[in-house]
Formats: sequence, C-alpha cells, structure tokens
Amino acid sequence: MPYCLKMVVMISTAVKYEEKWLGVWEEKRIFDADPDSSRPKFFITFPYSYQNGPLHVGHGFTASRVDVIARYKRMKGYNVLFPWAWHWTGEAVAGTSERLKRGDQSIIRMLREIDGVPEEILEKFTDPAFICQYYTRENREVVRAMGFSVDWRREFYTTDLHPYYSKFIQWQYNVLEKKGRVRKGSHPVVWCPVCQSPTGDHDRLIGEGVSPEEFVLVYFRIGDAYLAAATFRPETIFGVTNIWVNPDAVYTYVRTGGKRLIVSREAASKLKEQVLDIEVDGEIRGYELLGKTAYAPLTNKPLPILPARFVNPSLGSGVVYSVPSHAPYDYAGLKELRLKPELLERYGIDRSVIEGIEPISIINTEGYPEHPAVELVDRAGIEDSRDPRLDELTKEVYAREFYAGRLNDRCGEYSGTPVASARDVVRERLIMEGLGGIMYDLPEKVVCRSGDECIVKIVHDQWFLTYSDSDWKEAVKEHLNRMKIYPETARQWFQNVIDWLRDWPCARKTGLGTRLPFDNSWIVETLSDSTIYQALYTISKYLNLGIVSPERLTLEVLNYIFLGEGEPDKISDTTGVPQEVLEQMKSEFEYWYPVDLRISAKELLPNHLTFFIFHHVAIFSPDKWPRAVGINGMVQVEGEKMSKSKGNFVPLKTAISRYGADATRLALLLSAEEMNDPDWRSKNAEEVRRTLDTVIKTVAEYVNSQKDDVFMDIDAWLIARLKKWLVEIEEYLEELKTRSAAATALYLMANDWRRYLKRRGGRPGPASKIFIESWIKVLAPFAPFTAEEAWSILGGDGLVSTSTWPTVREEVSDEVILREELVEKIIEDVREIVEA
Repeated sequence: MPYCLKMVVMISTAVKYEEKWLGVWEEKRIFDADPDSSRPKFFITFPYSYQNGPLHVGHGFTASRVDVIARYKRMKGYNVLFPWAWHWTGEAVAGTSERLKRGDQSIIRMLREIDGVPEEILEKFTDPAFICQYYTRENREVVRAMGFSVDWRREFYTTDLHPYYSKFIQWQYNVLEKKGRVRKGSHPVVWCPVCQSPTGDHDRLIGEGVSPEEFVLVYFRIGDAYLAAATFRPETIFGVTNIWVNPDAVYTYVRTGGKRLIVSREAASKLKEQVLDIEVDGEIRGYELLGKTAYAPLTNKPLPILPARFVNPSLGSGVVYSVPSHAPYDYAGLKELRLKPELLERYGIDRSVIEGIEPISIINTEGYPEHPAVELVDRAGIEDSRDPRLDELTKEVYAREFYAGRLNDRCGEYSGTPVASARDVVRERLIMEGLGGIMYDLPEKVVCRSGDECIVKIVHDQWFLTYSDSDWKEAVKEHLNRMKIYPETARQWFQNVIDWLRDWPCARKTGLGTRLPFDNSWIVETLSDSTIYQALYTISKYLNLGIVSPERLTLEVLNYIFLGEGEPDKISDTTGVPQEVLEQMKSEFEYWYPVDLRISAKELLPNHLTFFIFHHVAIFSPDKWPRAVGINGMVQVEGEKMSKSKGNFVPLKTAISRYGADATRLALLLSAEEMNDPDWRSKNAEEVRRTLDTVIKTVAEYVNSQKDDVFMDIDAWLIARLKKWLVEIEEYLEELKTRSAAATALYLMANDWRRYLKRRGGRPGPASKIFIESWIKVLAPFAPFTAEEAWSILGGDGLVSTSTWPTVREEVSDEVILREELVEKIIEDVREIVEA
C-alpha cells in the first residue's frame, strides 16, 4: 500500500476510535468535578484564549501540558478540576469588525484563506459579538476533539454580553477601588488615536510588550529658539561635540512653557498629545539648520549642527546631540563624514568643522577604554552610521557605563558621581532651570487591532491599577518566594517584572468588555479583566443553571462567597438568593481555592501571569493565593515563528484532521519542555501517528499471543525496568517536564518491551501482563484516546482515564538485573563480531 494511502487509513482509524471514546467520556461525564472531602483536590487552569480566530497549535501545546497534568493527578487519586472559558474582551474582535467595515482586503483574505470562514458567515463579521460567538462555537469543538478532560458545566465567556461575568468583574473592581489599588491619574500610555483609547498588549497587532519610554529633552539655544535634543543619557551633556539633524526631515517650531522649540514634524504631533500648552509656530527643513551653531546648556559651549542619516525623525524629537566618546552611533557618524566629505560639501559645510571635533571622555569605567565608542567602532571596522551592528555596541556601552561608570573631572561638581545617580541629578537640574523637558515615545512600532499606528499620550483622568505601590509589590514578592515556579529559572523573570512594573491603564473607551462600576464611561481592558476569573469557575456551574439570576449576584453575595463577609441569612433576605445556595457556592469556592497550578506560555509572564499574582494578593486572604505557575515556550512552525501574515499558521483543527488528536498533542509535547520553544513539524506528527498505531498493534498482538508461565531472568529485568520508568515518569511530571515523561512512556518503555519479547522468543511471560497494563496507563495522560482503545483491546476494567496510576510491588534483586544486562552486552558483542 502506498505511504500516503497508509497514512489516510491510519488517520481514519484513529478518528473513529477518538470519536468513540470522546462520546463515552462525555456520556459518563467522567471529568465533572464536585467537592469531595475524601480526596485531595487539584485545581488546574489554562488561560482562556481570545476569540478572534481559530485555536492554533500554540494553544494546543500549552493546553496539552495542562491536560497531561490534570489526567496524571486524577490517576494519582486527586479530585481534579480542569475548567474552560473564552475571552471576548478588548479591541481584537472590535478591530476585526471595523477593518471589515472599511473593506480591508488583507483581513478579508486572512479570514477566508487561513481561518476558513465561509462566505455566508463572513458577511456577519461586522458584528463583534457574532465573531466571538462563531469562534467560540468552532473552538469548543476543537477543544472537545483534542480530548481535554474539561468540566464543561463551568464554561463561560467574558464581557457584559455575559451578565454573570460582568457582575464578577464589577465586584472585583469595587474591591480594588475600596482598597486603593485602582486610582485616577495622569500617565503616559500607548494610545490609539482612532479608538481614542489606551492600547494594552493584547489589543495590538504589532508591538506586544512595548511600553512608553521617557526621553529627556535637552535645549540647545539657536537664535531665538532652542533645538530640543532627545536623550536617554542627560548626564552625557558634558561630552557633547555637535548636534545631529536629518537633512531630509521637516522640523517644526513649537511654543510651550514660554520657549520656542525646534523638533521634527513627527515629534511635534506627538507632543500635542503630551503637553497641554503647545502651539505650532512654523516649519523649517532639516538642511536649513546645517552649518549653524547651537549653544549647549550649562556650559554655553558652541556646537556645529551637522547632517546625520541615522537620525530618525519619528523617534524622540528628531534631534540628537553627539557624544562620540560614549555613543557608537555618534562616533560612526563623525567617521562617516570624514571618510565622505561630499556629504558635508552638499550642504556647504567646510570639512575643517569635522576635523576640529575630538571625542571628549566624561565617564571613567574600570577595565574600559577612555573612549569606548571609538575603540568598539574601530575594532568592528564600522564606517557607515547605519550599520546594524551599532545597536549592539550601543547597548554594550550604555549598560557597562550605567552599572560601573563614574563621571570624571570634566563634569565639574558631578565629578565622581556614579552614572546611575548622575542621570537623575542632571535630569532634574536641566528641568528645574528650564534647560530641558520630558517627552515620551515608543522604541518600536505599535499597531492597534484596529489597524492604526499608536502613539504615546499622557492621559488625564484615566484609571490605573497602582502596581507601582511599594507595599503591594513587597507582598507579591513575598508570596512569589513561597510559590512553586516551573521551571525555577522563571522565578527571576517574575522578580524582574515586579520590580519594573508601573501603574497600568486598566480601561479603554472602545471594544468589548465590562464597564467600570464607578465610572461608566470606561471599559475594563483585556489584561485587567482576566486576573482572578479562576474564582468564578468555582461557582459558575450554579450560575449556568440559572439558580441565581444576574441581578441577584450583588456585591453582598460575592463578598460573602469570596471574602467571607456578611451573614448568609441576612444576605438571603436582602437579595432573594436562597441561603442554602449561598452556602453551597461559598463551600464550593472554599473547597477548590486556591489555584494549585496555572500553566501558560512565557509571552504572558510580563503581564497576565504577574497580574494574576498581584490581584490575588490584593483581593483574597493569603490562603487563597495561587500555589504554582508553570511556564512554557512559544510554538514555532517548521523552524520559524508562527505568523498568519507569513502563512505559516497551523490551526489546531487542521492538525487534528491530518494526524488525529493524540498524534497532534504528542508531536507538540515531544518537541520541548520548560521554557524552550517547541517546533511544530508535520513530519514529526506523521512519525508519532505511526508510533501510536504501533502501540495499538502491539497490544492486539499481545492479547492474541500464546503466553508462557515460566518466570525467567528477563521477566525480573522487565519488572525492574518498569519500576525504574514509573519512578522517572512521576518525577518528570511533578516537575512539569512533560517532554521527558512523554518520551519515556512512548519510546523507552516500548524499546524494553521489544527487547523482552525478543529474549523470550516472542512468547510473553509472567511479567508481561503488569508491564502492558502499566504501559497503557502511563500513556493515558499523553495519548488518552490511544490508551483508551488499547485498554479496551486488553480487556481492562472500566476506563483507563479513570483508573489508578500503576505501581509495582514486586522486588527484584540487583543481581538478576546485572545478569540480564551482561547477557545483552554479550549478544551485542557477538553481533558486532559477526558483522565485522
């Protein structure tokens, strides 16, 4: 039979038994979890996904890891709750809808060709709610098809389209506001000028993780105006040799704070969103400034204005002051002008101007040259100011000098001051004396889900979560020290995020979501309504039955359930919620909380996962704070970053249809663990599919084989190996090393079985039954459908998904094991001699 036809037959067979066992599981409702005081509980969660597209293999990887642990813990005797929900909040869906209304062909093509949305459905995508409903319906079937052991009674989605969720979020923000963890203020935020709203990480098409950065504007006098040069390093003002402008850019005069500043046209547009008293007062071309003289603040030193191609008018102010001793770009710019004097002659600048400029060293750093930028640029042989290597050299110099450098005697009263301290001191002096100011910009391009480019805006009367509060940070750090973090190396990542995290804009003006209870004009943004929703899982089965109507889910009811405040009889009288129901919901929350393990990809560590800890610490009592977090890598496709725009995007539905659910999840699980990035490769999925079919064939052959009752050394060896693998697999799973555990179960145990059969001449002996039973059981968390089918063929009791984790009580002497290993070595040596 041709290979491709064999694959079709194998997949067809797999699909049949996957559908069969899914039906059995759902009919028996074996994954529904209710409180049971006789068993330890285990509450495990997966971050709900955005419903603006199909689930992909990245979702499949993380969710498969969650399901492996859920199934393993269930077999170990735990009462496991693994719930599921859907995220509808934010600009992602609304942005898609708006782009469709505008006739954006790129989004239309993507929805048709990649997401596979039928034409008659696509016509309805101008309604954001319909988009969410469509993808939720489609993705629910994919999650079911993957066989994830979910308690579907607890399912919900977000936004005010789900009244219960909206009530829960409004309760959360009432508690936060009461505790002073959410306040109004004025802060620089990433802003979409079209949506007229802050744009959080998950409301972006491009630029996730990018935050506003502060530039110090240093004013250099030129006639009756000032060139406002933007810098991250105001302490370097003492080493300035010249000013750079882009000759092809358009510069704008703006009046603000009683001064007339010169900045790029792009910068002027940005400053309008950051400075209240600003007005445009004319324009000038960059080349018109060249050859003129500006005067430095603090020293009044005259400085020539020179052309620089590396100056980006869209970054900062579009004006840069040059410190060639300590800035690789600046030295490279001077070097380029010396090597290409025609660049000067084009603008009527005499080359003697360049020849008279010498780098001025102002920072001493132990073990570093006097002019670090000069040495690094020359050593690299760089002669072009747009050489991409300058980025890395700049980072190296800036970091080394920031942590180890001190200002030298050329800096007057600041001599001997560490760079880290001098930066703030000089910044404050420039601002206080009216010689400088502040502006904010984005270091990288950010595009809103609406398709529009974002800027930095200082928003007034915006609501912020006060993550910068030191007492909140300290409480979070203390709890982090008590948490289990998998892998342990991720702990430092969390600590770093907690340190740098600042106040976070928690609301938008547009998109889907829940309105702030104390300011109806704002909608809670995507990353701010997804922090403690795990608590809602514990009571959602009651809400989904309609036992409590949304209007009765009051603050008093939720305070009682989640915070233990109030008396149930009085709350019942006030709200009309039966006291018995109140006590049942509270009891259910008390039983399941805290979250025992949450697993997510590392992209969510700097925001969602850290916010998850912050909000639990702020709202709940310490015994309800999360116990553990697992982090994994980001899935690549065929060695490249997964991207719809690049066409290398694999929907989970497509993978299942091609390889089956078990082969899909195992191909993902076997590709990486810890924070390494897994790589989805179709050939690996095909290989796993064949391996799983071999598992079924192996069990069937065992059942139909003639057995031998004579116990031999090889039987003792097999039992010993089984004990070894069971111990190792358990150790791997307890540390969330799902790749190592899966590889051991699927490949190493199979190798031992083949060796055993060969040594026994193809007739299984007394050790075979316990080995085959145990093998199927340990495969169940990784390939549940295959294991269920194999268990059925074997004639095992009940379902393998509800069986107990295997144990081996038989003792085997080390002597027997060593003897068998010696026999195997002799056989191998003989084989090598024969083949030589």
